[in-house]
Amino acid sequence: MSQSAEILKDQFFKSLGLPWQEILPASRLNQILEEEGIKYRNRVYTPVVTLWGMIYQVLSADKSLRYTVKGITTWLTAAGVAPPSSDTGAYSKARGRLSEGVLQRLVPETAEALEKQVPDAQAWCGRRVKVFDGTTVLMADSAANQAAYPQHGNQAEGCGFPFARVVVFFCLLTGAVVSACVAAKTMSEIVMSRLLYQDLEAGDIAMADQAYGSYIDLALIQQQGADGVLRKHHARKTDFRKGRKHGIGDHQVVWQKPKRCPDHMSADEFEAIPQTLQVREVRLKLSRKGFRDQFIVLVTTLLDAQRYTLAKLSQLYGWRWQAAEVSFRHLKTTLKMEILTAKTPEMVRKEIWTHLLAYNLLRSLMEQAAPLIGYARASLSLQGTRQLFHQTLTVLATASDAVRQSLYSHLLKDMATDLLPSRPHRHEPRVVKRRPKPFPRMKQPRAVLKAKLAA
Repeated sequence: MSQSAEILKDQFFKSLGLPWQEILPASRLNQILEEEGIKYRNRVYTPVVTLWGMIYQVLSADKSLRYTVKGITTWLTAAGVAPPSSDTGAYSKARGRLSEGVLQRLVPETAEALEKQVPDAQAWCGRRVKVFDGTTVLMADSAANQAAYPQHGNQAEGCGFPFARVVVFFCLLTGAVVSACVAAKTMSEIVMSRLLYQDLEAGDIAMADQAYGSYIDLALIQQQGADGVLRKHHARKTDFRKGRKHGIGDHQVVWQKPKRCPDHMSADEFEAIPQTLQVREVRLKLSRKGFRDQFIVLVTTLLDAQRYTLAKLSQLYGWRWQAAEVSFRHLKTTLKMEILTAKTPEMVRKEIWTHLLAYNLLRSLMEQAAPLIGYARASLSLQGTRQLFHQTLTVLATASDAVRQSLYSHLLKDMATDLLPSRPHRHEPRVVKRRPKPFPRMKQPRAVLKAKLAA
């Protein structure tokens, strides 16, 4: 390894890697690279430097390759070493060489290690809860991306953007990404989520909205030794006059296995699904100031009504929005994962996994600040955390050990004071105030339009 690479590796671990000192030490990262069979030559952009560089790129407001390379050359200059060229070619090629499997392994490993640091008493009814949902991300309009992740069928050729579906399992307590799946539009979010059920562990609780509240989903979750808390699918009827009553709007019924095998399942997989399922259906009342009361029905395999009371289930499902929808907003808006710039499918997937990894890094930092505010994690600002952390990275990378520890302690205290305001019952109209620019929509490919201008 070159001297510059060794210095950069040390600087990254002392800055970006500070929140992961115990979660992802240098020895563990090197072990993962060896297990993946990654070999590299004596160069500046080693796999470790490239990995940290990609995370640095995601956390910065300017996500360009040039900005990242400029940051690396600045750090080396501050260390008294002649910096490499400011050309982005070497860093771009290093990103292409980095194995996608390394990123895929690091996301769940960092999430699980972070969750082990949470006190057991904070778990909901002593159980680990994972919240899952799906979304889509756009990417650069290249031929390779269009082949792997085609654009929407209603868009004309050359006038749209390829997009991929992403399904993510979030940890309810820490907010970190536990597992994820990326696929083209030809695979539904339902199928993708069922592929991720295999990552559930015995004793887990999986929670999601009504898109997943079906017999197959509950049965597959239960096959893993886990339990499901799902909002009932709108097509299924509920009659609380039937079944074993646990209280008003709370009963236990027997669901029958569907007769038709889903297209994505083999005959053997469908045969392994039990013929009946004991399901508890719970009616929840959602009250918001200024609005009429809304009623929803949850379906769950948590059959113990004494331990998992109606109030506790209502509290649990009330956290779903913050755990899933707001987390996706952080990923797509705060970290700008909504539109990816990569020109190849391989780099698109690497960018997605890097965003998830950087998001877990911020969640680790927030978890370290949580004890300072009594573990009120929802009050911590992820955007504020990103801004504060990014502001201190250069100083953390180049300062002495004493200054680094003092600055890091100040960072955590600053995060604990920069809290989100209390906004109970907040509601805003879904409208846009800013008027759009007076440009028409693109209805023909750019090459055709440019030819018309030149004619």
